[in-house]
Amino acid sequence: MYYILEQGGDELMADGRETVVDVRDLRMRYGAKDVLTGVDFQVGRGEVVALLGPNGAGKTTTIEILEGFRARSDGEVQVLGADPATASEEWRAGIGIVLQSWRDHGRWNVRALLDHLGSYYEPYSTADRRRPRDTDELLAAVGLTDLAGRRIAKLSGGERRRLDVAIGIVGRPELLFLDEPTAGFDPEARRDFHDIVHGLVDLDDTSILLTTHDLSEAEKLADRILILSGGRIVANGSAAQLAREAAGKSEVRWSRGGEHFVHADEDATSFVRGLFAQYGEEIEDLEVTRTSLEETYMALVRRHESEAAAVVGEGHAMEGARP
Repeated sequence: MYYILEQGGDELMADGRETVVDVRDLRMRYGAKDVLTGVDFQVGRGEVVALLGPNGAGKTTTIEILEGFRARSDGEVQVLGADPATASEEWRAGIGIVLQSWRDHGRWNVRALLDHLGSYYEPYSTADRRRPRDTDELLAAVGLTDLAGRRIAKLSGGERRRLDVAIGIVGRPELLFLDEPTAGFDPEARRDFHDIVHGLVDLDDTSILLTTHDLSEAEKLADRILILSGGRIVANGSAAQLAREAAGKSEVRWSRGGEHFVHADEDATSFVRGLFAQYGEEIEDLEVTRTSLEETYMALVRRHESEAAAVVGEGHAMEGARP
């Protein structure tokens, strides 16, 4: 069994958060191929959720349905209280999108483009959420203040990626979709971007749904991780919860009196507490290591694939046994 968090009601998550994304039995078929076979998950207000999965698992299809750019085959989807397939322009003003790449408007300079795009959000400004975001604040947030007058065609790949992020948040969205957001970022730019994400959540209570192949990034940013495989969600929880489900135990290393020790335990916190209660300051070089998200991800996907293959094998065996 995979670790699945309990779902909340129609309006609230199990932890009391307001639900901004509610997906139930989402299905998508292309011709004779079923890509999504019953996807269920929720995203709460102010929550950062990472959607992971192998290539071809249906991540992009799922996100495009939630954004309102692709019609689903079946199932129920509510995003910011509306069905994306029929939602209004006012609804669209509440979401932000950062695509993997966007190469238009090369002749514009950075500030002019942000001012122009921001103007589309002015009619949808409210007392609670002023739109658009101030351009100077936005430039500072993404590290483009010194490049405000530069033509977009002259930006480097990393600078262009910062602009992509700025475009995604210029309308101060309630829900932000990030598709491989730090592709092309150097380590410093990636750290800056992580600060931006945390700032959006802290200041604007923005909900974020991101896809990424950088599992360390998902672990740093996400409150909760969804793993999509075989057309459905096969795991749903924090990185620590999924690691416990996949591996069960953490490894504790320490030394005492010149001797080195290693112990595996399902409850490393309680074990370490007991260790200090017994030996106190004699404990040195303490290190607790849990299964990495990458190891967890691979274990869960392989487990699902093995179970799916077994079901298919049983089906074929039953067909072969028929008279």
